[in-house]
Amino acid sequence: MKKKWLLPIFASFMLFSTIQIDNAEAATADEVTETASKYLGIPYAYGGTTTSGLDCSGFTSKVFSDLGIKLNRTSSSQYQQGTEVAKSDLQVGDLLFFNTSGSGISHVAIYIGDGKMIHSQTGKGVSYSDVNDPYYWSSRYIGAKRVAQFDTEQQAEVTKVAAAEVKEAAIDFTVYASRAEVAVQIAKALNLDTSDKNTSFADVKPTYAHAGAIAAVAKLGIFSGDDNGKFNPSSPMTRAQIAKVLVVAFGLEHQGDVMTFADVPENYWATEYISIIASNGITAGKDNGNFGYDEMLKISQLETFIERAKQVNK
Repeated sequence: MKKKWLLPIFASFMLFSTIQIDNAEAATADEVTETASKYLGIPYAYGGTTTSGLDCSGFTSKVFSDLGIKLNRTSSSQYQQGTEVAKSDLQVGDLLFFNTSGSGISHVAIYIGDGKMIHSQTGKGVSYSDVNDPYYWSSRYIGAKRVAQFDTEQQAEVTKVAAAEVKEAAIDFTVYASRAEVAVQIAKALNLDTSDKNTSFADVKPTYAHAGAIAAVAKLGIFSGDDNGKFNPSSPMTRAQIAKVLVVAFGLEHQGDVMTFADVPENYWATEYISIIASNGITAGKDNGNFGYDEMLKISQLETFIERAKQVNK
C-alpha cells in the first residue's frame, strides 16, 4: 500500500518542479540582474525572507519570486532544482552553491556574469562578490544549477552591465553622491511634488525608494536618461555633471565676468555650466586653480552647492 501511495505523490512532485522551471522562460537576463540589484544593502538575517532582512536562500527565493519563479526555501533544497551546469558554462541567473559550514550545501548565490555573483551574506547583507575569490568563495564552491533559461542573446550585454554595477558597488556612497541622491536633494530643495512615482526610465520602477524624486526632476528636464533609456540611480555623479544640474534646476545665469579653471578645456561640454555656477559664487574651485570636473561629487559638496544655489535665488 505504501508503494502505491508514494508513487503518485512522487509523480506530482516531479510535475510541480517542471512547472516551476518552465515558468522561468518568460524572464530575461537583464531582468534578473535588475531585480536582484534592487535589494543591494538589505541586511542579512538568519531565516529572513523580507526586506527587513534576508538570508541567502531567502534572497534567491525573493528575486526569483519577483520574476514569477518559485524556488524551494533552503539552499540545500534549491540545489535539488534545475539542471547541473559546469562552472565554465555559467550564465546570468544560474544559482551557485557553496559549502560554508563544512557539512554540505549551506549557501546559495545568483550568478550575474563576468565572474561575479550577488547574494546575501553574513555581515554584509545583499552584496556582490567574486565567484573565484581565492580567499574564500572559490575553495567553498560546490556547483551550479540552472532553474531557468533566460534570454541568451542578452547574456553578453548583461555581463558588461554587471561588471559596471559591481564597480559602482565598490564606491562608498556614504561619502559620494549617487544620481538618485542628487535627485532626492534637488527635489527637496525645490519643494517638488514627489507623489507620482512613475518614470520613463527602464531601471526605475514605481516601487523604487526614490522613484518619486527621480520622476519629479525628470519632468522638469533637470535629469535625463542614457541612450538605453536608463536613469542609472546607483551611478556616481561628477562635479561637471552637478554643475549642469544646478544651472538647470535653479535657472542660473552668468553674473559678471566669465569664470575659467585651469583644468577645464574651453570646448568641454560642461565649461559653460561650470563657469555659471562659479560666477554665482557656488564654487571657487580648488586651491590649485582647478575645478576637478571629472572627480566624483561628494555628498558634502552637493549639500554646500545646493545651499549656495538656494541663496542665489532668494
